[in-house]
Amino acid sequence: MTTAFLQTTYFGPVQWYQKLARYDLSVIEQYDSYQKQTYRNRCVIATANGLQALTVPVEHLADKMIVKDLRISDHNQWRRVHWNALQSAYRESPFFEYYADDIRPFFERKYEFLIDFNEAIRQTVCELIDIHPKVEYSSAFTTRSLELNDFRDVIQAKHPQPDPSFIVKPYWQVFQHRYGFQPNLSILDLLFCMGPEAVFYL
Repeated sequence: MTTAFLQTTYFGPVQWYQKLARYDLSVIEQYDSYQKQTYRNRCVIATANGLQALTVPVEHLADKMIVKDLRISDHNQWRRVHWNALQSAYRESPFFEYYADDIRPFFERKYEFLIDFNEAIRQTVCELIDIHPKVEYSSAFTTRSLELNDFRDVIQAKHPQPDPSFIVKPYWQVFQHRYGFQPNLSILDLLFCMGPEAVFYL
């Protein structure tokens, strides 16, 4: 059995969902220390003005918070801001209206913990793409090792590391005529632009 080790993500990038689709088991780390500006609580979408990062605010109450204890903040009406950004970016995409009713509830219902919010998103996105990965959450921190299929430090928002198993293949995007193809965006970009064909891309 092949196992991938991953961080939790908020509407994670295409690369992250590729691991779910291709490995027999994915273990999501929940005992690592929270770091700012990671996919744990942010996603990146393509808009008319270029790339935009959408960040879920969290209550960072201590210097070394572990991810499973992170609570979501209601700061700055972020749910409304995120949903409006998605509508603006993808309303012209072929499949936005088709999936909107499945995605909108994540910006209406309040979740207490980030890990629970991200897991609910993961389950819904996997159903929409029609992949059925086996996923477990770590029961303790998993020590990093070169012998593992460890993508926790590979799939990063700010400093992504080389990943020979992830080959970027262009697909149609809403604003590619303006900015060219933007690789490895949030899974929502692939879903809204490719619809049922997304599973074949992964």
